[in-house]
Amino acid sequence: MLADDHQIFRDGLRSLLAAHEAVEVVGEADNGLDALERCRELVPDVVVVDISMPGLNGIEVCRRLQQELPSTRVIILSMHSDRRFVQEALRAGARGYVLKDAGFAELAAGVLAVAEGRLHLGADIGDQVLQEYLQRVGDSDTGAFSVLSAREREVLQMLAEGLSTKEIAARLTLSAKTVESHRKAVMDKLEIRSVAELTRYAIREGLTPLD
Repeated sequence: MLADDHQIFRDGLRSLLAAHEAVEVVGEADNGLDALERCRELVPDVVVVDISMPGLNGIEVCRRLQQELPSTRVIILSMHSDRRFVQEALRAGARGYVLKDAGFAELAAGVLAVAEGRLHLGADIGDQVLQEYLQRVGDSDTGAFSVLSAREREVLQMLAEGLSTKEIAARLTLSAKTVESHRKAVMDKLEIRSVAELTRYAIREGLTPLD
């Protein structure tokens, strides 16, 4: 299954993957929440997930799938080669990580490897990034995925995407008061006091797409 918020990118991937004799594309999603729902319906062997998606980012999707559908293996497809994104993806349970500027052969190899239960890290992810991951995987981190709880990250992402407290409460089936409590906790932990700063932080941490 494919999960990416850009239609033209999904169309291209679907066409290329569908032409591969060992691969069948069973579904698509254009945001993180829909990706979860589609995976629950289809239970695909492999899901290729972009990190930066509206509603719920790819790392959170991966974390949820690891808990709910451990038989569905996740490949993160991302423009981010930074060590922290690779680290958090693997911590969340991803079995593969491929950069968007890699060739199709790289992604196809990743899909097949992950389907067979192997770990696949794209060739374009340099040795330095991997070494940093291995050295620091157990160390403390100040990134959003370490500092904030899963619920706080959800609230932060939705705030950064312009949703109101009432809209966030409805989407997460929470009270407005609870959402406000999470918002305050996020601001206190990050020492950030404005929504504009929260938005910049969320984009920088890969919680929400630039667009």
